Amino acid sequence: MFGRIWTGRSAVEGPAPAGGKPKVRNTGKRKGQSKPRGLLRRAFGTVMRMLVLLVVLFAGSSLLYILVTPPSTIMLARWLTLQPVARETVPLEAISPELRLMVIASEDGQFCRHAGVDWRELRHVVESGGARGASTISMQTAKNVYLWPQRSYIRKAMEIPIAVWLDFVWSKPRMLEIYLNIAEWDEGVFGAEAAARHYFNRSAADLTRHQAALLATALPAPKSRNPAAPSAGHARLAERLAYRAVRSGPIAACVD
Repeated sequence: MFGRIWTGRSAVEGPAPAGGKPKVRNTGKRKGQSKPRGLLRRAFGTVMRMLVLLVVLFAGSSLLYILVTPPSTIMLARWLTLQPVARETVPLEAISPELRLMVIASEDGQFCRHAGVDWRELRHVVESGGARGASTISMQTAKNVYLWPQRSYIRKAMEIPIAVWLDFVWSKPRMLEIYLNIAEWDEGVFGAEAAARHYFNRSAADLTRHQAALLATALPAPKSRNPAAPSAGHARLAERLAYRAVRSGPIAACVD
C-alpha cells in the first residue's frame, strides 16, 4: 500500500523497499531553526528569575530596616574604596526636636500628610518643566538607601514606587530616623550625630534652633555650605527657615 506515515517533523512515504528503510521526505524544518527561540526563552527566564530575586531582596531588606538602620549607597561606595566614613547611629529621640522640625520644614513640609510622594507638588513640577523639587523625605531616603546619587529620570521614576512602599512598611518616625542617620552633611560625614559633632562639637540632642536651621539648610548642598562658618547667603536661608518653621503649625506632629 502507498501512503504517508507522519513521524513528527518528517513524513515517511511507502512502500518501503524490501529489507530497507522507508523513504523520508524532508518537510523543510531543521533542528537548528529552534535554537534561537530556545535561547530567547532561556534568556527571558533568567531575567525574570533575577527580577523576582531583586524584588524579594528589596522587600526583605525593607522589613529588616524596620529594626536595623541601613547604610546609604554613598557610604557603601566609600567603604568599598577605602575612604573614611563618619557616622554614629542614634535613635530619633536622641536628635533635637529643633533639627527634626527644621529638616521637615526645609525638605518636605507635607511629610506627615503624604504617603511617600507629594503628588500635587510632583504634578506642579512636571507641568512647569522644573528640574528640581517635589522630592519628599521618603523619596530621598529611597534614593539614599537603594539607588544612586546622580540625577536622572530613570532614578526619579524608581524613587516613586520605592518611596510609596517604604512609607507603607515604615512608620513616619522610623522614616525620619533613617533619613537623619544617613543624610550626608559633608565629605564622608553622615547622619545628624556625626554632623553635630563635626560642626558644633556637641551631640545632635543638644543642637539649638539656630544650629538646627544651619544644618537643615546645608542639606541641599552639603559640600559647599558650612554650618559652622556659614556664608551670608547661607545664614539668611537659616534665619528665614527658622522664622517659617516655628510658624508652620504642627508639620512635625507625626514625629514628636
